[in-house]
Amino acid sequence: MDTFVIVVFVLTYLGMAFGSVPGLKIDRTGIALVAVVALLLSGKVGVRAMGSSIDVPTLLLLFALMIVSAQFQLAGVYDAVAARVAGGTGSPRRLLALVIVAAGGLSAVLANDVVCFAMTPIVAEGIRRRGLDPRPYLLGLVGAANAGSAATLIGNPQNILIGQVGGLDFWDFLAACAVPALASLVVVHVAIAWIWRAELNTTPTPPPPLTSGPHLHRWQAMKGACALLGLALLFAAPLPREVGAMVIAGLLLASRRMSSREMIGSVDWHLLLLFACLFVVTGAFADTDLARQWVESLADNGLFPETLGAMLPLSLVASNSIGNVPAVMLILAVWHTPDPGALTGLALLSTLAGNFLLVGSMANIIVAERAASVGAKLSFGDFARAGIPLTLVTMAIAVAWLWLGGWMTW
Repeated sequence: MDTFVIVVFVLTYLGMAFGSVPGLKIDRTGIALVAVVALLLSGKVGVRAMGSSIDVPTLLLLFALMIVSAQFQLAGVYDAVAARVAGGTGSPRRLLALVIVAAGGLSAVLANDVVCFAMTPIVAEGIRRRGLDPRPYLLGLVGAANAGSAATLIGNPQNILIGQVGGLDFWDFLAACAVPALASLVVVHVAIAWIWRAELNTTPTPPPPLTSGPHLHRWQAMKGACALLGLALLFAAPLPREVGAMVIAGLLLASRRMSSREMIGSVDWHLLLLFACLFVVTGAFADTDLARQWVESLADNGLFPETLGAMLPLSLVASNSIGNVPAVMLILAVWHTPDPGALTGLALLSTLAGNFLLVGSMANIIVAERAASVGAKLSFGDFARAGIPLTLVTMAIAVAWLWLGGWMTW
């Protein structure tokens, strides 16, 4: 009875690792959706069971945060920030620092995938027009987006999921992860500035006039900032996190200037569908005898990710094989009694591990694809050249911080 479910599960996560199927134009979301269809057709998963396996509160929170991000995007905040960064004065290393600060700061309070999607083409094109190689700046953008997003429970999809499943407190999580996230931003700058020092020694041409940049709707940007403040206040209230976020999203949609169709259209529906489908696939696998035996074996051998010694290699390998979002969903599907400290460690380490290889994070793939659309190629080797050393250093800092702070034991 379980064989078909296990085969579908294995094929799905192989698809997550490779990102496509040879000969077909199907991506990770399409692969996960086909897997759900196969489970439904086989009768191994019923419609009611499928609905019960989907974590609706997590999807609602992610949707609401995407609406908040859409407010900033349509207000021109991302475009304006990217244009100002690309047109900044000073040395190439200063430009790199501006990219890192902007991407890391935005990603701490908004989903890093959206930040990367919006900023990448403007940064790539603006840097290239100044006679500079855009690759180190693109690496700085995505490295900072991943590192900055590790600071909060709303910085990236896997943190949102972990926070919802574990019921983690927003401010406790910030206290645990802000310091290693900030330190990681410094490491990103130092590592890229050293490894790409030859490319950063080029003298940039003067920036174009700022008047040619994108228009910023200041009132709408202020409205988005008030929405973020409202989120922070509601997160401190006893109201369920997803309900508070949906209240803020509803208020933003009730706008006289911005079309609700346009704002809802800015939501990353592909990511939401990927989440829903992976909930179904991993839930079906978690109900099999093999999954139960696997969990018992891990527990008996002390390999469950409740200690840093187990969490560190698991986060690094899983995130850079199937991606950190699918990896976290898989771990949570079979890990039924994690404590808050271990969940905090999983969120921090799986996020930082995403900087290791190009396939480690959805944000990495977004930057590579968006950069290619404007003629700036960021290859697998380019990414690994800086990604591997900076990830090893940032994860070492995070492990030391978690251990010294008493959040996890070795």
